[in-house]
Amino acid sequence: MGKQFALVVLNWNGKKLLETFLPAMEQFSPQANLYVIDNASTDGSQAFIQDKFPEVKIIQNKGNYGYAKGYNEGLAHLTEPILILINSDIEVTENWLTPIADLFQADPTLALVQPKILDYKNKAYFEYAGAAGGYIDKYGFPYCRGRIFNSIEKDEGQYNDIVDIFWASGACLFIRNEVFQALKGFDEDFFAHQEEIDLCWRAKNKGYRIQYCGFSTVYHVGGATLNYDNPRKTYLNFRNSLMMLYKNLPAQHKFSTLFTRLCLDGIAGIRFMLLFKPQHCWAIIRSHFAFYKRIPKLKDKIEFTNINNYFTEKSVIFSYFVCRKKNFITIQKKQ
Repeated sequence: MGKQFALVVLNWNGKKLLETFLPAMEQFSPQANLYVIDNASTDGSQAFIQDKFPEVKIIQNKGNYGYAKGYNEGLAHLTEPILILINSDIEVTENWLTPIADLFQADPTLALVQPKILDYKNKAYFEYAGAAGGYIDKYGFPYCRGRIFNSIEKDEGQYNDIVDIFWASGACLFIRNEVFQALKGFDEDFFAHQEEIDLCWRAKNKGYRIQYCGFSTVYHVGGATLNYDNPRKTYLNFRNSLMMLYKNLPAQHKFSTLFTRLCLDGIAGIRFMLLFKPQHCWAIIRSHFAFYKRIPKLKDKIEFTNINNYFTEKSVIFSYFVCRKKNFITIQKKQ
């Protein structure tokens, strides 16, 4: 009988990360076949894997396709029932697969799962990219249990649970293979950043369930590919968020919501200027023009849905910056 999981690392010039983190993935993932999708690395990653980890299968892409296309190309021919998309800078822990395997077995309607993601550099705290499961507000701004904007919570067991979430982090994402194929994978126009939120939203629109499992833990270095204070990341996040909203919002709320979001982006740009970060302000301006340019193509990707309950918080920006609510639990408490 074949293994239940395909554990798949996307790599681009990450030889040092593979050297650090592949041993634990191999040791603590007996239920999984291990793969590395290589985005045309030039640092000797391929030869290193063949020499040090002969059991790991290499899937070679022809170019640096980024996250979205890189995974789409590499996952196309895998047959394991459940795919684990995992960053090369993640440390897994003993028995981390067991609780998630049990969830998938118990609920055939469950499509995606995210484990608890803690900070590799400060293991008592949650990590920015995913923390304890993700949500978005009405205007598409993402936030997490355990992380609101740059406010990171300490892990004190407050999220040791299993709950439905809106999005699972692409840093460590479990998805049924058949669902990934039915959704036609990631939107490759995103290149990188927020493509997993778009994937999860499309899954939600089709009635699939997404959960967080607080009884499986991994540790994420974070920022290993693109630093969090990088204007390029700002550009991709703002552009991709607008693309995601345009594709997935219910038609009756699409333009009013987008208009408000564009105004909020303008405020964000002003804030960056006040913080003496003009490059980030310019990144937001460029992201808007890039979004407008892509609208004709996006029209063919619109998800026709009447699902209005994609958010539980109208404006996480208002809650965080005006009401001074700095963590998920206080945000969820309505006055």
